[in-house]
Amino acid sequence: MSGTQEKPLNELLSRSMVDIYVGPENTHWILHEKLLCHHSPFFRKVFYGKHSHASKTQSFGLPDEEDAPFKTFVGWLYSSSLPVPREESDLGVCFDLYLMAEKFEIPGLVADVLQVVREWYKYSDTYPGLRRVQYVYANTEHGSPMRHMLVHAVARMMVVEKGMPAHWDKALRKNGQLAVDIIKAIQDWRLDECMVPDSREEPAEAEDLVDVEHETQKLDQDAEQEIDGGGAAEGEERSAAEEADDSEDTVVESPTSQSKRSQPLSTSEKSTSNLKESKQMTDSNGLGKDLQKLSLNEMPNDLTNGDYGTLCA
Repeated sequence: MSGTQEKPLNELLSRSMVDIYVGPENTHWILHEKLLCHHSPFFRKVFYGKHSHASKTQSFGLPDEEDAPFKTFVGWLYSSSLPVPREESDLGVCFDLYLMAEKFEIPGLVADVLQVVREWYKYSDTYPGLRRVQYVYANTEHGSPMRHMLVHAVARMMVVEKGMPAHWDKALRKNGQLAVDIIKAIQDWRLDECMVPDSREEPAEAEDLVDVEHETQKLDQDAEQEIDGGGAAEGEERSAAEEADDSEDTVVESPTSQSKRSQPLSTSEKSTSNLKESKQMTDSNGLGKDLQKLSLNEMPNDLTNGDYGTLCA
């Protein structure tokens, strides 16, 4: 696909072989050293670097990689071709292979995987799903070609399709970088001004949906109902208050003892009341005697009890 090989395949199939162990199961692959290092600077550093010469390394482990994408990589390494995805689920291997291509520093494989993914979305007339975009964003750096391709596809979907899916709306609110990249993608299109609606001149779609007359009538009706409802409620409160004023239960009496309404007393209450009255009379008699002791029988200076004197200023 890429056509980036500088040498024929037969010249790259040397006798020197290397052992590659892939995945947690250590799947063993025996590959031609010259072919592998010709395409990948990553493996060139592994097998031709200073440390490799000192230890004469002929094997390398990739425990974090998956078997399926590495198998596809080996097929591409010897045939320069990639299988065509038959359904969307097959794109999972393509994206893993792409991440592997970036890690192994193989521009030719990066370009070929991009072409396969692009053609899939084009001929299936679909757009990248949110899960695929998030996966690529989580495992690539800014400036990644796959990021660029996916975000431009999503930007077109946002512009062409009507409305925004709920899951995309939620994701863009959380992932600010993705939202910014989509806006930048639209800016990169350099659209002709005549093709872009100008809300300063023509009403936007939302504004066209505003029926001024209908909305005014609706708001007026709501206001009248609220006013009428408030007046009725206030009238009910007043009538209830008037009824409450006429009832004996709401009469407020003076706190003085004279204004208290007499209530019939029981036998025990009567006896208790009589005892209190007798005690009060006794106390008052004793108090009178004490006062008599303190009183003057004769007024000085020939004053009588009727002469109170004059206060001088």
